[in-house]
Amino acid sequence: MPLDYPIHQRTLANGLRVVVSPDHNVPAVTVNIWVNVGSRHEPEGKTGFAHLFEHLMFQGSRNVAEGEHFSRLMAEGARLNATTWFDRTNYFETVPTGAYELALWMEADRHGHLLDAVNQANLDNQRDVVKEEKRQRYDNRPYGHALDDVYATVFPKGHPYHHSTIGSMEDLDAASVEDVHDFFRRYYGPDNTVLTLVGDVTPEDGFAAAERYFGELPASTEPAREPVAPLAPLPEPVRLERVEDVPSNRLYVAWRLPVAGSPEFDAAELAMDLLAGLATSRLYRRIVRREQIATSVSRTAMGLVDGTSLGLLVVDAADGTDLVELEDHLCEEVARLGEEGPTEVEMETLRNDTERWWLSALASHEERADTISQYTLLHDDPEHVNTYLDRIADVSAEDIRTVAAQWISPHSRAVVAYLKEGAA
Repeated sequence: MPLDYPIHQRTLANGLRVVVSPDHNVPAVTVNIWVNVGSRHEPEGKTGFAHLFEHLMFQGSRNVAEGEHFSRLMAEGARLNATTWFDRTNYFETVPTGAYELALWMEADRHGHLLDAVNQANLDNQRDVVKEEKRQRYDNRPYGHALDDVYATVFPKGHPYHHSTIGSMEDLDAASVEDVHDFFRRYYGPDNTVLTLVGDVTPEDGFAAAERYFGELPASTEPAREPVAPLAPLPEPVRLERVEDVPSNRLYVAWRLPVAGSPEFDAAELAMDLLAGLATSRLYRRIVRREQIATSVSRTAMGLVDGTSLGLLVVDAADGTDLVELEDHLCEEVARLGEEGPTEVEMETLRNDTERWWLSALASHEERADTISQYTLLHDDPEHVNTYLDRIADVSAEDIRTVAAQWISPHSRAVVAYLKEGAA
């Protein structure tokens, strides 16, 4: 039986797409905003700008003082934050019902009038904050640059996904106030944005409030660029090795995948689950439990929209393990999936696990609102929350075998190996 979360949508005259999904079980509303700007939109020489703006958006705007966005909403009992990724920047808060219009007013003020507060002092301050974040999350922790290495190895120089969201500190150092203002004007228009309200609000009230606070913001003047051409799988294996002060040897094994939103990506995501996403996954059973040559294995299927996506396995080697042997055994299981495909039992396990985590995620207002915003902004599909499980049910064992053979092959893998200093 399909899910039936209520989805009501409207587009304002300025292009802002608004989605309201009422749920009156709890007296709270989640306000969720996705802006169609992430690290993939950053041209060479201006990397890190999308993430910098995530920080600047909390530093005040025309009618909101520095730090006031957090302080005023938290005083109302709100939970709030923001994140940046390849394909988007999102801003979100969950507030008691009586405070959701305050949240909308504050969001509209910074989304429409941030530049009133972006001066040299604010820019310098947040540039320093981002640098400190880079030191803590990337430079001074084990495996901190591993994903940077993966992206740079899988995607060619100049590709939108070649660099990570943290960007280049040299680029941020070179950024002027004028550069920052231009970036904001280019991407932070309402016609480049989705606003989702989930919770104790009616569609009529939600649309009226969106019009009241966002309706007068002007649309952006520049059209969004088209996605880049899709990338084929890597033509041959590529490898990068780092010797660093890390707790154990670790392999990052990555592949290009089909673009997110396609049936092929759905099948690829299930293939990655089958390899390493479940307690009964093939690699976990073989290299962790049976052979004990790895202490952990995990997978990620990053669904991306600019022509291609990314599949990733992360394997921590057990002490004394021969990494060549470990990689050979991993490749054997990867190749077997493309040759034989999943069994009936594995297909049932995949579908049951997908249903479990999907329903668990959507039970939260925050996750539901974020998912609605994601699929509205990137795929023009707000009903995805209701139809995803049906899509997964349509994926066959042969679909998974086919996509694994074409995309997740040992011959098209990229390996980034982090080797422990002093290890033999």
